[in-house]
Amino acid sequence: MAGDRQEPADEELADQAAPLDALLVDAALGPMRRFMPDLSTARFAAGLLRRPGETGMQLAGLAAELGKIAVGRSATGPSPKDRRFTDPGWQQNPALRRILQAYLASAQTASQLVDEAGLAPRDEQRVRFGVQNLTEALAPSNLPLLNPAAVKAAVDSGGRSLAIGGLALLRDLAVPPRIPQMVDGSQFAVGRNVAVTPGSVVLRTDQLELIQYQPQTPQVHAIPVLIAPPTINKYYVLDLAPGRSLVEFLVQAGCQVFVVSWRNPDARHAGWGFSTYVQSVIDAMDATTRISGSEQAVLFGFCSGGIIASMTAAYLAATGQDSRLAGLGLGVTVLDYVDAGLAAALLDRRMADAAKAVSRRRGYLDGRALAEVFAWLRPGDLVWNYWVNNYLLGRKPPAFDILFWNADTTRMTASLHADFVDLAMDNKLATPGAVSIMDVPIDLSKVIADGYVVAGRTDHLTPWQNCYRSAELLGGSTRFILSTSGHIAALVNPPGNAKASFLAGKVRPVDPAAWPNRAAMHEGSWWPDAANWLAKHCGQDRPAPAAAGNEDLPPLADAPGSYVFDS
Repeated sequence: MAGDRQEPADEELADQAAPLDALLVDAALGPMRRFMPDLSTARFAAGLLRRPGETGMQLAGLAAELGKIAVGRSATGPSPKDRRFTDPGWQQNPALRRILQAYLASAQTASQLVDEAGLAPRDEQRVRFGVQNLTEALAPSNLPLLNPAAVKAAVDSGGRSLAIGGLALLRDLAVPPRIPQMVDGSQFAVGRNVAVTPGSVVLRTDQLELIQYQPQTPQVHAIPVLIAPPTINKYYVLDLAPGRSLVEFLVQAGCQVFVVSWRNPDARHAGWGFSTYVQSVIDAMDATTRISGSEQAVLFGFCSGGIIASMTAAYLAATGQDSRLAGLGLGVTVLDYVDAGLAAALLDRRMADAAKAVSRRRGYLDGRALAEVFAWLRPGDLVWNYWVNNYLLGRKPPAFDILFWNADTTRMTASLHADFVDLAMDNKLATPGAVSIMDVPIDLSKVIADGYVVAGRTDHLTPWQNCYRSAELLGGSTRFILSTSGHIAALVNPPGNAKASFLAGKVRPVDPAAWPNRAAMHEGSWWPDAANWLAKHCGQDRPAPAAAGNEDLPPLADAPGSYVFDS
């Protein structure tokens, strides 16, 4: 197995990159490169030149609107939902009102020019991304002398707000990921107010700790649930604060819950790839079934952990062990990468090879670099919003458990990073036999266990249409859940949210766009629906075990274990 060979010391791996090579690769991977002109930009310019009439009309319309703005006759205004310009000063001050209107008119014209250019879908996404980022960066609300709330805060505090903001800016620029801090982490501590559902570590390997959660009902389902979390960030997105923990909810619903806590790898573990992680999940499944006394388990994976769980299921099927799986659940997981949204549109083979070269030379991909990339995919929400709050207003960011988890990044081994990149670039899981695990070709259509797949309607990282097409790759009967939420909120979706709802129905070979019309609408969280599905697939009830582990696998430590604290 790839992870079994001896790896060089951290320093040796880190120093293998020649300075020029490292600079070139870093420049290729840096998010700012996305704002540089490329072939898509050239096609955009060519498209506008091919349509001089439409282009001229748009520019003439902008010129006319700017004239109206100058004489105070424009009705242009921000959307009521645009939080950047809610301060009354934007409307009460004539100069600020005109600056705002000119900005809004220019941004609207830029967007319309992209519409008029007649670009192919991939080029349009790349150009629109650049245009939207540019217009968001140029928003007058980002400037301290124009933002009326920032000016008022500076006057009221005698300049203290700008001083505090300036120090915060210097602090954030000093260390990766060099984006505004999104959360006041001082309000949270792992094991104190997040990741606090009672449980025990019952298995520890080089790759993972396995946590068995303490039952909270007199009776439990006989077949256990094993959860494979994402390999970036820590596992406790599934066990946030009490009342917001999926693990806690499932335990209280009578499930026997086991969760993998991945080790935070370093350069010594560069060789851990798909085969290593699939074998690790199998090891965890072995321990789960031995402790529970069941011959089967339901495997539930989330995001990148869902990809690994899917490959584990396919490997079990390919090796005649498919009877071990009582069900397969996937949350915000993409297995079919055809037209996989903005992230896929921004990726090309040259960039992919450069990214792999960086992680190969370092031995890992730093999670802080991913945090920076993800932030620049949604700069309005994840960069400029905090720019204004932290630097212009001199305020602390909010104390929010999801953002605290999101800032608790981990590394990804070089081999796993390369495997994921190749998987996405070549859409390998959509082709039977294109991926081999421990030298065994796998085929997702051979996974005949029933499936439960969750996606978020507004997910920008794993588009729900791709999650749906991914579910179609599986060979069993699959229930598909489409939540109203985005990537993380689709997972952290506890009951009690009056605005929550979801669509549910079987996966059928239809266009994803047509599926919502065939699905049933349900109010509230999907968590109770998942608990009902698990109850049907986890066997008869039996008395809850009195203690964690067994004679062969005794408890090693209380949850949340030790790997979750690795930095």
